[in-house]
Amino acid sequence: MFKLLSTTGEQSIDLQPGRLVVVGRAVTSDVPIYDPTISRRHAEVSLADGGVKVKDVGSSNGTFLNGARISEALATENDVVTFGKVAFRVKEVSSPLRPQVVPQVSREFTGAKPAGGTIVRQLPVNVSGGVPAIVTATPSGASHLKVTAKSLEELREKKLELLLEISKELSKQQELDRLLDKVVEFTYQVMNVDRVSILLLEAATGELVPRISRGRTAQSSASKHVPQSIARKVVEDRVAILSDNTAADERFKGKSILIQSVRSAMCTPLMGTDQKVLGILYVDNLTATHSFSDDDLKFLIAFGSLAAVAIENSQRSEQMRREALVLSNFQRYFSPNIAQVIAQQQDAGRLPSEKRPVVLFFSDIRGFTPMSETMSPDAIATLLTEYFTEMVEVVFEHGGTLDKFIGDAIMALWGAPIAHEDDADRAMRCALDHLAALERLNAKWKEQGRPELGIGIGINFGEVFAGNVGSDRRLEYTVIGDAVNTAKRLCDTAGANEILIAEPFYQQLKQPPTVDPLEPIQVKGKSKKIPVYRVKR
Repeated sequence: MFKLLSTTGEQSIDLQPGRLVVVGRAVTSDVPIYDPTISRRHAEVSLADGGVKVKDVGSSNGTFLNGARISEALATENDVVTFGKVAFRVKEVSSPLRPQVVPQVSREFTGAKPAGGTIVRQLPVNVSGGVPAIVTATPSGASHLKVTAKSLEELREKKLELLLEISKELSKQQELDRLLDKVVEFTYQVMNVDRVSILLLEAATGELVPRISRGRTAQSSASKHVPQSIARKVVEDRVAILSDNTAADERFKGKSILIQSVRSAMCTPLMGTDQKVLGILYVDNLTATHSFSDDDLKFLIAFGSLAAVAIENSQRSEQMRREALVLSNFQRYFSPNIAQVIAQQQDAGRLPSEKRPVVLFFSDIRGFTPMSETMSPDAIATLLTEYFTEMVEVVFEHGGTLDKFIGDAIMALWGAPIAHEDDADRAMRCALDHLAALERLNAKWKEQGRPELGIGIGINFGEVFAGNVGSDRRLEYTVIGDAVNTAKRLCDTAGANEILIAEPFYQQLKQPPTVDPLEPIQVKGKSKKIPVYRVKR
């Protein structure tokens, strides 16, 4: 039999027949090595005939055998295996480590506390199961709760009062980091523990991510990593665990425990209202064995339930704030339904920058400059506000994106940031509806004695760069490319209340309107003239 012993003597990797051991920096690794040169999932090691089989699993800094980089190799007695920059030597051992058989207690609370390294309690946890356990339990042994009473009845009442006060205080905290600070603060106020850690599950990867970890004294300063073996069992089995003399507990033989010198530990899952594990709350004692009682574990479950509700509420509040912010920013440019879709995405507010095919739409008021010279500034502003309001609504009705206003011109697009199969037809219907809406506006303005407007529209289709463009102070989602310039050229060429479309756009239409072919036009930057069509109404 073989094991790997670090050349510094601080850590060893024990191997058992038929068991694959994952080495990495992630807290969920079988053997976590907290070194910056170690990847989250670095390598796999297992026993093999005559030595140890070592396999690199795509690490960034590599795995080495006696100085030579390997993808997979067999290491034998006294060979040096290096993960990143952390070296281990292969050592032969006389016999395999045999874990002691320990009865697991689930749902039952009877029996004396066994000696040595054992899981003395393993309790199933759900979102509503914590508090009843508190109020009905009979304490077994000395408790480390800072609650004293003359009778069990008084003790029960004091615990309920304490939990109620904790619940009220946690409900006041909306910001997640501040809330986690409060949870740790309350833990120290109500329990005699040396260290407290909270890890939350990352939705994207499903991994536990340390969020806060503190020690009571400088000598017991908390690591950001709890024993990964305990954390993994709590999350996977959804149980709260009390373990005495953890360093001797064969069930938690991960070397992270030995390095941290944990003697006694408790850990409970933080369960959301939909039975989803949000993370874990972990406490430990670095000196005294058998330091926690059944009562302590049951209280931790109840306390964890309250913390989980507060964390879930905080996450929901943050989601709502983020969506509201995104909506307030994006509803100016996107139709309400598209803005809602963007707001609900994981990376809302960070739209991708990419090349993609889109429909480009320009409309411009004909003869606006000379007309505006005869109008007051207020009259111009009122006219443009009414005009833009009506036209932008038409763009949004057809699922388009408002790119920008350019003077008295409107630039819109279809196909970014969200594409539809009928984007070309949507843009075509939008152009026709623009002219219909303008007729209604002109009729109203004529009755009011105000000037009437005419607009030219140009539409094209092509591949462009779409993304956030600007400075650190101001970013705008826009598109850049030759197809944009062509659409603008068509708009400039169009007469009053005329729609001109380019050949690439015409080919994209599933329900093309009746058109008249025009003379091809020359566009700046193009060596050949492009075919153009006028849409018949």
